[in-house]
Amino acid sequence: MFKQRQSGILLHPSSLPSPYGIGSIGQPARAFVKDLAGMGQSLWQMLPLGPTGYADSPYAPLSSFAGNPLLIDLDDLVADGLLDVSVLATYPATDPQRVNYEQILPVHRLLLDQAAAGFDMRASQSLKAAYRRFAETRPWLEDYAIYAALKHRYGLQPWYEWPEALRKRDARALAQVKSECTREIQAIAIQQFLFHHQWQKLRRTCEDMGIRLVGDLPFFVARDSADAWANPELFRLDDALLPTEVAGVPPDYFSADGQLWGNPLYDWPCHRESGYAWWIDRLVAIFDQFDIVRIDHFRGFEACWAVPFGSPHAREGRWEPGPGHDFFQAIREQLGRLPIIAEDLGTITEGVHRLRDDFALPGMRVLHFCFGENQPDNLKPENFPENCIVYTGTHDNDTTRGWFHAQPGVNTASTQAQLDAERERMKAYLRSDGDEIEWDLMGLALNTPCNTAIIPMQDVLGLGSEARMNVPGTTVENWRWRMLRSALSDSTRGRIRDLSVNSGRSAP
Repeated sequence: MFKQRQSGILLHPSSLPSPYGIGSIGQPARAFVKDLAGMGQSLWQMLPLGPTGYADSPYAPLSSFAGNPLLIDLDDLVADGLLDVSVLATYPATDPQRVNYEQILPVHRLLLDQAAAGFDMRASQSLKAAYRRFAETRPWLEDYAIYAALKHRYGLQPWYEWPEALRKRDARALAQVKSECTREIQAIAIQQFLFHHQWQKLRRTCEDMGIRLVGDLPFFVARDSADAWANPELFRLDDALLPTEVAGVPPDYFSADGQLWGNPLYDWPCHRESGYAWWIDRLVAIFDQFDIVRIDHFRGFEACWAVPFGSPHAREGRWEPGPGHDFFQAIREQLGRLPIIAEDLGTITEGVHRLRDDFALPGMRVLHFCFGENQPDNLKPENFPENCIVYTGTHDNDTTRGWFHAQPGVNTASTQAQLDAERERMKAYLRSDGDEIEWDLMGLALNTPCNTAIIPMQDVLGLGSEARMNVPGTTVENWRWRMLRSALSDSTRGRIRDLSVNSGRSAP
């Protein structure tokens, strides 16, 4: 899957244009698939699809298995007879360039609850039969639905602040919840089915148009998640269900204090004893959605940065060993060879390289990181390996235009002299005057030896820092950028297609 030259676009569905405040996996996504094909692309990479919790981050989902109900397409619900078109006419006006989660959450929840409440009366027989099959074959669904219902009952409090009997999953307390919250639990399950139903329609469109989907799997799970609540034995929690240590990364390019993520660490001996059953279920679920999967923070399989619980920053952590080769050997025995991308950015050891290479997994190269002073030969674009995914930038980077015009102290620790020198090195390498730096860098990415190239949609559109998706280490105003319906012009479509054709990544 990584041996032919190919290219694609990085764009999360939430960023698609839509009249309902956020993009969806319905008609807007299907229209974008046709745009991708028209631009000569064969890949669409997304961020994680789980229901978002803290700070709206896709990388801290409330479940590793569930879909984000905010991405359910409301017009498709009308087409399936589950909503009246009249209810959408009163949807409030929204910002077409930003997702306002605070505004849309209560509106979407009301409409989705309405669709779920009328499902038994309004859904077709085939849709009801599909729901029954879905519910019977998703062992995670009941735990997630109970967890989500309890979060609503307790005002969105995290599970570790619920009453003790529910925190510790007392059988009698859970039975009482299932009795008292039957409708709420069923509504949540139906909404998960509707996400799945719409996703399968999108997958069929992708297959028809020759587009393969690239998913993103966070290495860790959120502390406040159905995963940690339903499976506390899989994580390093004490008898009170408090983490002993939490995850992060040491000081790096993005932060002098490191990044304190706060995720619970895995109890790897417990996972190993089960044959990594939970992880296998997780991979089966995501490969039911995607053709290719990028594992974020791949280095966690070799070692994790463990920070004592309660620390105010991530400076005082230590590296804890991960499961290493044993994990991937077990996965291969159970599932065969999988098309996995290893996110191997940042401070990477030889052990991580060996783990990646021993299982022939492609790593990543980001061009924004390639023009610093005294770069090693392996970070020079002409020396990139074929079995590698090259990006201009990722969701954690500024856009190329924003990065090129960055000022000291604005999302960078570099001085003005360092920024100027880096820009001059890049312009000299590209033989560019910098006027269309994003197109110069996209051309470089597509012409590297890497068999796979992925370009963020913001770069295709030539957008600046206003379109940045995430600033690592911050929790305000991230994950909100939206693409205007008129942004992608015919000339831009033709230009990116020409780049792909001329670099041998697309047929004329």
